[in-house]
Amino acid sequence: MQRIHFDAADFARTRLRPTVGPLVETAFAAGLLSRSVGAPYARWRGQVTKRLPRWSSPPGHGGGVPDPEALIEQAERYGEDAGAVDRPSELPDVWQAAVAPYWDQLRAYLEAECEARGRIVMAGGVEQLLATLHPRMIWRSPVLEIPGGPDEDIHLDGRGLVLVPSVFLNHRPGRLMAATAENGQAVLAFAAPPDPARAAALWEEPDGREQSLGALVGQTRAAALRVLRATCTTSQLADQLGISAAGASQHTAVLRETGLITTRRIRNTVLHTVTPLGVALLDGRVVRSVSPQNAVRQRTRSALESVPQQRRAS
Repeated sequence: MQRIHFDAADFARTRLRPTVGPLVETAFAAGLLSRSVGAPYARWRGQVTKRLPRWSSPPGHGGGVPDPEALIEQAERYGEDAGAVDRPSELPDVWQAAVAPYWDQLRAYLEAECEARGRIVMAGGVEQLLATLHPRMIWRSPVLEIPGGPDEDIHLDGRGLVLVPSVFLNHRPGRLMAATAENGQAVLAFAAPPDPARAAALWEEPDGREQSLGALVGQTRAAALRVLRATCTTSQLADQLGISAAGASQHTAVLRETGLITTRRIRNTVLHTVTPLGVALLDGRVVRSVSPQNAVRQRTRSALESVPQQRRAS
């Protein structure tokens, strides 16, 4: 059992974030594929195992899949970016088959979950949030007890804690990930599985457009474009995607250079917005089948060739 110790400064600095990030969520999904699943995940698993047949049987039953904990540790080392799944590992296949097709729905679900937890904080404070985080977590002020992990005491030392819901963390109530900390803050992912009614909306079969857009610009940048339909700052984008501010800044730089977003500064605030070209790309009017080797070079040219002249002029 892990025991997380809080002091007054930790309460003040504890915050919620909508997602732990695509890479770690992918590793959690790999863990769920390797275990028996309940009704909320049955439809998802059926769809995924058609795309990844070797994951249809858990380890020890002929599945031959890697240790999910090793994948989680790998995701923690890579840290922040679903675009990093081009590294040699099992993560790319799981991301493409099990997470990427549903990422928009998953992110919306996690944002709603985060907002609901935020209302608990407004009504009863951080202690009320910690007391209701998960039925198997026990809050004995000032200590949060988390079963299922190593037997250790963790002192936050005034840095606080980032609390993040996870759809696919299912075999234990929470997982502390100091390796993905930002600004010295540890991250605690807590299980937030959907009920059967909400799960039905999560596992709608995707059309080919989402996958094509991800192949063209990269999955994380595709997700960033969707978020930036509503203008936001770099830090807001980072929180929405579950990546670092530095990672978000890198992605917005590439999107800006290719004409898919614009950036403007208002005093000390930098705001990013999708351009008409970016909107056309999101709506599927300019997506082309492009090989990964040529994607960066060709994506802007292909897009420009397909956008109506009046939109380019604007």
